Amino acid sequence: MSVLVGKKAPLFEADAVINGGEFVEKFSLEQYIGKKHVVFFFYPLDFTFVCPTEIIAFQDKMEEFEKRNVAVVGCSIDSQFSHWAWLNTERNNGGIKGVKYPLVADLSKTIAENYDVLAGEYDYNDEGELEFNGAAVAYRGLFLIDKQGVVRHQVVNDLPLGRSVDEAIRMVDALQFFEENGEVCPANWQKGEEGMQATAEGVADYVGKM
Repeated sequence: MSVLVGKKAPLFEADAVINGGEFVEKFSLEQYIGKKHVVFFFYPLDFTFVCPTEIIAFQDKMEEFEKRNVAVVGCSIDSQFSHWAWLNTERNNGGIKGVKYPLVADLSKTIAENYDVLAGEYDYNDEGELEFNGAAVAYRGLFLIDKQGVVRHQVVNDLPLGRSVDEAIRMVDALQFFEENGEVCPANWQKGEEGMQATAEGVADYVGKM
């Protein structure tokens, strides 16, 4: 598993569905560089079980992301047509109707491969035939990307393990606090709390207040 923290986020152009039902071609994260932080997350498949709980949870917190000037973008290996169908299915029927942020179609699996979250890989068998070993879907990867297009935080969960949207927001707050104040954020830091200077004296001062 690659660690992308500190590196430029892999860029791409792909089909996507935005605003709950509008098809766009050549969707790219590049549009946010210099303008917004981005929470870019992968989920395994449309029309599944854990995935809609995460996708809807992100939508339910969109006001929190927007007031922090953060774009939320989801991605799976499904087609844009599958995304559109799921977005137009009522929630009481297993759908995600009402979700407005972009869902990217990674039908070729190249985006998941570039972010190193594909839950398997292609290899040749003993007969020299190409086959896929593992699950041909993405793990639950999440990447926090700053305005310069650099990954500052990543977390990757196995397929059965849903993520915490509140933790994603906490990491946004921590990054923005550091960018604005130059102070680092200690364990369990929450917005509104003090940071500390990244020096021995700063650590001692902070610990002394605990």
